[in-house]
Amino acid sequence: MTTHAPQAAQAVTLPTTLDEAVAALTAVPAAVPVAGGTDLMAAVNSGQLRPAALVGLGRISEIRGWQYLDGHALLGAGLTHARMGRPDFAALIPALAAAARAAGPPHIRNAGTLGGNIASAAPTGDALPVLAALEATLIIAGPGGARREIPVSHLLAGVDMLRAGELIGYVRVPLLHAPQVFLKATGRTGPGRAVASVALVLDPARRGVRCAVGAIAPMPLRPLEAEQWVGSLIDWDNNRALVPEALSAFGEYVAAACIPDAAPAGDGSVAQLPPAVLHLRRTVAALARRALGRALS
Repeated sequence: MTTHAPQAAQAVTLPTTLDEAVAALTAVPAAVPVAGGTDLMAAVNSGQLRPAALVGLGRISEIRGWQYLDGHALLGAGLTHARMGRPDFAALIPALAAAARAAGPPHIRNAGTLGGNIASAAPTGDALPVLAALEATLIIAGPGGARREIPVSHLLAGVDMLRAGELIGYVRVPLLHAPQVFLKATGRTGPGRAVASVALVLDPARRGVRCAVGAIAPMPLRPLEAEQWVGSLIDWDNNRALVPEALSAFGEYVAAACIPDAAPAGDGSVAQLPPAVLHLRRTVAALARRALGRALS
């Protein structure tokens, strides 16, 4: 759950509380925290990473579940994809459960964790666009029992990074009690890395739509103007009705916002986007259209 890359393996610490884990990281600044290890071990096996020390997080029971808190769900960073994919969790946060079920084959879902998905910040992380659309926040544990809260989007954008000795402890997610959808396109049949993904949630209390597009950029993209436009067209008082033409227009709006046309040249001409980029734009448009259609159906 860090991007620090020390060079030689030495020791393993197995704390049983979040504060013990922070203390271990503070005592050995070169140590690397590890939960499921799905990303870390791939880097170790490929020779890209040689940790000087490891702090295992698997015995910290306090971050392996969730609880309700003031209209939010407080999710432990140690929740596995497999656990989030179960029906009881799906009833709580459907889009995050769908993303967890799409995270890969069973051995990846059984080991990989929510906190690891966030901290590794891989563009193809399936949970990331869902958390962006839900406007989730992180509760960061620091030395001396300190806790601070930051938006997930700030960490992913590099606006606010983890400091020395800090760990992601929990993820706070608002419970909207409204439809939410996660869809992704992969380059092959079955679970795999996303070529593009879309998370979409309805927020009836604010009469709004929130959408995030993943995998096509280093961090999830929020097409804010498209969200505001389609939110103004939905009849929130009449079964959330929306004219069919608006679905297609929304998909195109989202795709154009996330994959814009090339900038005009000096003579005013605009170069055509490469075929692969146009195909990706069509994929994003289709995912956004389908996600909104499912959320409204």
